[in-house]
Amino acid sequence: MKTLMGTLSFAALTSLAGMAQAADDLTLQLKWVTQAQFAGYYVALDKGFYEEEDLNVTIKPGGPDIAPTQVIAGGGADVTVEWMPAALSAREKGLPLVNIAQPFKSSGMMLTCLKETGVTGPADFPGRTLGVWFFGNEFPFLSWMSQLGIPTEGGAEGVTVLKQGFNVDPLLQKQADCISTMTYNEYWQVIDAGITEDQLITFKYEDQGVATLEDGLYVLEDKLSDPAEVDKLTRFVRASMKGWKWAEENPKDAAMIVLDNDATGAQTEEHQIRMMTEVAKLTAGSNGALDPADFERTVQSLLSGGSDPVISAHPGDAAWTHAITDAALN
Repeated sequence: MKTLMGTLSFAALTSLAGMAQAADDLTLQLKWVTQAQFAGYYVALDKGFYEEEDLNVTIKPGGPDIAPTQVIAGGGADVTVEWMPAALSAREKGLPLVNIAQPFKSSGMMLTCLKETGVTGPADFPGRTLGVWFFGNEFPFLSWMSQLGIPTEGGAEGVTVLKQGFNVDPLLQKQADCISTMTYNEYWQVIDAGITEDQLITFKYEDQGVATLEDGLYVLEDKLSDPAEVDKLTRFVRASMKGWKWAEENPKDAAMIVLDNDATGAQTEEHQIRMMTEVAKLTAGSNGALDPADFERTVQSLLSGGSDPVISAHPGDAAWTHAITDAALN
């Protein structure tokens, strides 16, 4: 009897080990550092949603010296979180990135200005200095100025573009009348610096009709021709969207999960809870599937960047697919 029990125990352990080995490895490269901007993925990891889909997911934080497109091109990740302008630009240059899901329905980018400068609307921009992020983040701004007919080379009729670092110093130090901010991050850094909301005026790119899609999930095209990879990506997207919807409904708890995963210890509880609350507004309304109309709007914005458009030709429908989200949602 003892021998039988031992045999059964060994068999059970062997079975469990086999199940553990059956989990598929998948590496996700984030666009930026660990923060609530990526809460859905950390929630899916923490709550076991990936495990339920037989996935062993590794989440790699980004940073100022990490280019997600280069990481995935070099085989360092299976999936990357990227903004569509950067993804389409890389695709046109030869990196065959494809959008397989779009958890963020809305853009969080905006210009934040001090009211004391006298800026009340876009008509007041000429003659001003505006802080703009570069490294691919300038494209919506350049498109907007092009549509407004405002030159970006300075002068009384144009705007002076200040290449802004990923901070809010130019506004605090009065080096710029307006700066680039995200609704969920830098805007609140301005508030935390002691400037009140009543002292600010904001222009959301979403409201101006020039918003481009942010924080989509991208893979290299060849993965979509492999049924095993398609199955793995389907399970990943399904679990990730489950994580995002949980985060939307439980912003405080989601923020705490993010903090638990922040190895740097740089994030604060107050800032992450506030960020998660704002991010939830951007993921609201998305079931993970890319809206073709949002894709088209982004493309047109990128094509209309004046003399230096982000992309020179429409990328076509090959730049995105519903194959993964259709399977994940069924």
